[in-house]
Amino acid sequence: MFDLMNINPGLWVILAGFVCALIPKSEATYYVRKLILIAAPIFSAWLIFTIKTEPSVLGGFLTVGPVELTTMRIDNLSVVWGYLFCLAGLINGIYGLHEKCRITDSAALIYTGSAIAGVLAGDMITLFIMWEITAISSVFLVWKGGDRAYAAGMRYLAVQVLSGVMLLGGAVMVAESRGGDFMFNYVGLDTPGGWLMLIAMGIKCGFPLLHNWMQDAYPKASITGTVILASFTTKFAIYALARAFPGTDILIWIGAVMTCFPVFFAVVENDLRRVLAYSLNNQLGFMVCGIGIGSALAMNGVVGQVFVHVIFKGLLFMSIGAVMYRTGTAKASELGGLFRSMPYTTVLCLIGAGSIAAFPLLAAFVTKAMILAAALENHLWVPFAMMLFASAGVMEHSGIKVPHFTFFAHDSGRRVKEAPWNMLLAMSLAAILCIYLALPIPGGGYHLLYSLMPFEMEYAYKPYTWDHVVFQLQLLFAAIFAFTLLKRYKLYPAERRAEIVDSDWLYRRVGFGAVKWISAMWDRANIHVSRYRTRVFDRVGSRLYQAFSPAGSMSKAAPSGLAAGLTGGMLLLTLLVIYVLGA
Repeated sequence: MFDLMNINPGLWVILAGFVCALIPKSEATYYVRKLILIAAPIFSAWLIFTIKTEPSVLGGFLTVGPVELTTMRIDNLSVVWGYLFCLAGLINGIYGLHEKCRITDSAALIYTGSAIAGVLAGDMITLFIMWEITAISSVFLVWKGGDRAYAAGMRYLAVQVLSGVMLLGGAVMVAESRGGDFMFNYVGLDTPGGWLMLIAMGIKCGFPLLHNWMQDAYPKASITGTVILASFTTKFAIYALARAFPGTDILIWIGAVMTCFPVFFAVVENDLRRVLAYSLNNQLGFMVCGIGIGSALAMNGVVGQVFVHVIFKGLLFMSIGAVMYRTGTAKASELGGLFRSMPYTTVLCLIGAGSIAAFPLLAAFVTKAMILAAALENHLWVPFAMMLFASAGVMEHSGIKVPHFTFFAHDSGRRVKEAPWNMLLAMSLAAILCIYLALPIPGGGYHLLYSLMPFEMEYAYKPYTWDHVVFQLQLLFAAIFAFTLLKRYKLYPAERRAEIVDSDWLYRRVGFGAVKWISAMWDRANIHVSRYRTRVFDRVGSRLYQAFSPAGSMSKAAPSGLAAGLTGGMLLLTLLVIYVLGA
């Protein structure tokens, strides 16, 4: 009998994506697609709410050969990501209402659904399948960005598929060490499979030197596509890390480095969508570090930070996307003065900028501090200092640079229309959540956010203490003062029109150069081999011609006695052989 409550809710969103792909393209069916785009995440959220009647609900059991699959697990950890991805799917759907491309609508739904199904997966095989579907579906959002996006999309797809292959290999090795158990629980680094899975997840959430696919693909995707891409892939990987590797010490240092190095590239980057991609990498570092710490306070901070991060990072990408939609560019050197013609977008962008910088009464203020407090509780002084530096850095490049160069700075002379109503509505919803989830409202505000957190703590964390508020304001105003001082004395790095290359230099320059050199050497070797082969064949052919041609030595007349002598010699040799063998 068909049981709606025994099917992973994300699968319905994937099905909706395929339905959108099959609907004929016309003016009438446009509204049908948009209705499905909005309704599917809402339906999935309702299913999650309805199914989770206990702390942990398992379902969707399948037997594939000797493997037992649990395709649905809704517990206190996965449910937060499930609700979050449904919320992101809804906001992204509203933001993309002006988008008339059937491929974008279909890919967005399949991508959203696979992310929801992935975080609600109970076994590693289902996790892998959804891991790969997110990669395949999301690449279409990159390719819709135009001609320059094709190569970036191919690189993006190659990296994502490689991550999935490594995840599957690691999962098989881990399951073998467990006696065939494929349940997706704590993995750890006790087996080679665990290390392989860690690297696979590290690729998807942008570990240092494995992160360049974000800065490469996200800015080249379509306007709507970039917003959607920023919501799911990396946060899916953060969920996988939180499930498989909590308390893994190496993640503390990986995360700390992730928070710091993007700051330097974001400062000199001209493309504001790339700036936000670096900022995304920076924020992921806080989450990875919190997972490495592994305490209840740190893990709750990770969950809270993931939740608000999807909202305020989406708000920033949406605001820059709205500017790009009206002006045709996201280059800081070509923008400025847009607060005159896009005042609502300006205000909404400032709310997103204040949220990511963790201003009091804005989203990250009540979540990022939990990770920092957990680092202090565990006496991790160096990682704490690195995250503190990164907090000031994110204020500089995302909190100040993005809105400053977009809406203020010099006047670019552009006078454009305000963003479309659907973009303003999506940005307004995100901005309202950024404010509401940070307010100290009894039974609401940040208390509502804290009620979603999965781990029990010995005490309730209180973000609005005198020490925390004053310390955070000191940090933020110090960053503002530093930016102002550098701009006043013209010491702030100028916006370069060239594309900044970081560790991808290894494959874009060194790797490409090595391939060109190997190709040239191969061509030269082929030329030499070809010449030598030609000389050998010519010489052999000449000798054969001299021997067997009508004028050759084998065609000349010979005395009849020669043939008789040769025959006799062969008979003598045969008799000797028989005699020897017979003896």
